[in-house]
Amino acid sequence: MTALTTAIIAAFVIGYFFIAIESVTKINKAAIALLMFVVCWTLFMIDPGQYIASAVGNMKALEVSQEIERHLGSTATTLFFLMGAMTIVELVDQNGGFNFVRDTLHTTSKRRLLWKIAFMTFFLSAILDNLTTSIVMVMILRKLVNDHRDRIIYASLVIISANSGGAFSPIGDVTTIMLWNKGVITAAGVISEIFIPSVLSMVIPAVIMMYMLKGELKFSSRQAQTVSASSLTTGQRKTIFFLGVGGLMFVPVFKSITHLPPFIGILLVLGVLWTVTEVFYHNLTEEEEPGAMQKRVTNMLKRIDMSTILFFLGILMAVGCLETIGVLTALGKGLDTTFGGNHYLVTGIIGVLSSIVDNVPLVAGCMGMYPVQAAGDMAVDGIFWQLLAYCAGVGGSMLIIGSAAGVVVMGLEKITFGWYLKHITWIAFVGYIAGIISYWALRTYVFAPL
Repeated sequence: MTALTTAIIAAFVIGYFFIAIESVTKINKAAIALLMFVVCWTLFMIDPGQYIASAVGNMKALEVSQEIERHLGSTATTLFFLMGAMTIVELVDQNGGFNFVRDTLHTTSKRRLLWKIAFMTFFLSAILDNLTTSIVMVMILRKLVNDHRDRIIYASLVIISANSGGAFSPIGDVTTIMLWNKGVITAAGVISEIFIPSVLSMVIPAVIMMYMLKGELKFSSRQAQTVSASSLTTGQRKTIFFLGVGGLMFVPVFKSITHLPPFIGILLVLGVLWTVTEVFYHNLTEEEEPGAMQKRVTNMLKRIDMSTILFFLGILMAVGCLETIGVLTALGKGLDTTFGGNHYLVTGIIGVLSSIVDNVPLVAGCMGMYPVQAAGDMAVDGIFWQLLAYCAGVGGSMLIIGSAAGVVVMGLEKITFGWYLKHITWIAFVGYIAGIISYWALRTYVFAPL
């Protein structure tokens, strides 16, 4: 490892440390993430020829610029998906679309609500995706739970449940989508063999977190009111709801039909919903519909939490630098060598690492390092590939910035890295290990080859 590589890794680690102690320094994590991103790539520019063979002489700036733009393009797809999904969910919510969902989940028991939230999040994330589901569930939680301390416990369970639910579905998480598209796992295989481990990785943390909640929920008069849209007809409100929620469910279908990135499907849904609501609100004035202007997309876009978006940008671009210098690939090869090809240990550690760095480049690196074989652990639906889908998805729950779901919930509910690390990390880890053990038992005694 060269001195320059060591310096880039050190910059990432130092930046990560300051993000972790945000509650102590009071410096916004987005500022640190952006600095980390810029410092890593500035150090990279000292001698890019170490990592990009063609980046020498007059071609240096051009080659590095193309490499950064490649990572920026990948990052932008996530950011646009996030912004589109947040706007769609907010639009449906402002027009009373989630009133019936809130009524379904409504209960005065804190513990009963915990189980309702856990299972609804788990199954929704398998149908939609863990990022969109997390946004929806946090919006609903805001209507149900007034106390912020209780709400961040529920929100933490949303992160765990969303990541667990996404792991057993071929369309529930970006990493399972990658593996499915690559052809190393099948829909039937991953659902049948990863479902039980995924359930355990959600249920066991929920059992533990149940004891963090006691008593009854108290509702304010504001919470007791439903979101209404008095000047919109019942049919118009239903149209907004079904276009929004149905559109989110259509995104994976759109991707499978067109093979375009998911963010394009999200923008399609946003464009359709935006057009329809503009028609509905076109002739309404503030006197006819109080707050009508606030319910239009143009105003909702102004309320997007840009600090969360910039934090995401900084983190993913810094990880992109680590990917370019070959650290992630080298790490994967080192794990394989160190543990003698024990794929339970290798994928288990990759899952832990996915809570520190983005799981997408980790999974991409694994797909590049390990060829698909005709039989054995590396075959289609083999132990390695199925465990990789589980570990990379569920492992991200161990740190709040270890998954897209965690990052967006962190921004929406202002959960600090330190609080999550102290109270939730160990709980998520227990569920994670239980899922791996259950997968081993299933592969050994139930799905063992004849």
